[in-house]
Amino acid sequence: MSVPSPRTPGWLDWYRDPSVPAFRLPAGTVDTHCHVFGPQAQFPFAPERKYTPCDAGKDELAALHARLGVSRAVVVQATCHGADNTALTDAVRAAGDRARGIATVRPDVSGAELRALDAAGVRGVRFNFLRRLVDTSPKEDLTTIAAKIAPLGWHIVLYFESADLPELEGFFGSLPTPLVVDHMGRPDVTQPVDGPQFTRFLRFVDTNDVWVKVTCPERLSVTGPAALHGERNAYTDVVPFGRRVVEEFGDRVLWGTDWPHPNLTGHMPDDGLLVDHVPHIAVTPEQQRRLLVDNPMKLYWPGEGV
Repeated sequence: MSVPSPRTPGWLDWYRDPSVPAFRLPAGTVDTHCHVFGPQAQFPFAPERKYTPCDAGKDELAALHARLGVSRAVVVQATCHGADNTALTDAVRAAGDRARGIATVRPDVSGAELRALDAAGVRGVRFNFLRRLVDTSPKEDLTTIAAKIAPLGWHIVLYFESADLPELEGFFGSLPTPLVVDHMGRPDVTQPVDGPQFTRFLRFVDTNDVWVKVTCPERLSVTGPAALHGERNAYTDVVPFGRRVVEEFGDRVLWGTDWPHPNLTGHMPDDGLLVDHVPHIAVTPEQQRRLLVDNPMKLYWPGEGV
């Protein structure tokens, strides 16, 4: 057995004792953006990874969801596992029909491999355009993958920064599947919510088959305050952006925790307080129900009740 690699210096462990949220999540809430890391001894990390995280396995994820009041989950393949989706599919299978997965695959993936992932609960693939996390794949490779997954009815999850959207949106618009954008396209929240950068993102969503995750305020915030020490008005500079997306695209917004919060080095938020952030961006019970329950059920469990 290989010796586990030490985690990347500066990496913060996930918050070990999250508070019980003051905001009560509605029955059937889906966390559409969470990850599992290993555990490394059972599910080794990819040799080509750009970081080594702490262990954060399916049991810890299930315990967090029970504490927060989350009913279902969509587990997104972590870049530290590369295209080996074994830890992902293990976590999804362990949850029965209450979890789905977003995989990472290579252009040479076979039809049999894709059908096996589909049977395991995978419903999409992720294309990551953040060079600090992965070596960005050529667009022709991604086009090949998109063509292979489209017949399965899967979608593509996109991770990019809003500043890069002008050079990417033509490619995104050419893809033959629905699109799901992580973290509101990572806007620069120091710019106006009605400024040209975020307006361009909103118009991209409006003119394409796009769903948006209003997730990760802890990554986007510049001024805070952090979701720690009982703070229930955290990340106020991100709120106008999330609220704008929820108001404009109420039937295409999704929410998730991003647990265990990869690559955070400044602070590690209390996940209970992140739940308390939800009513700041989805301010009515109807908005909350659509964001947390109705929309993710429609995308990941179509035709099923809560």
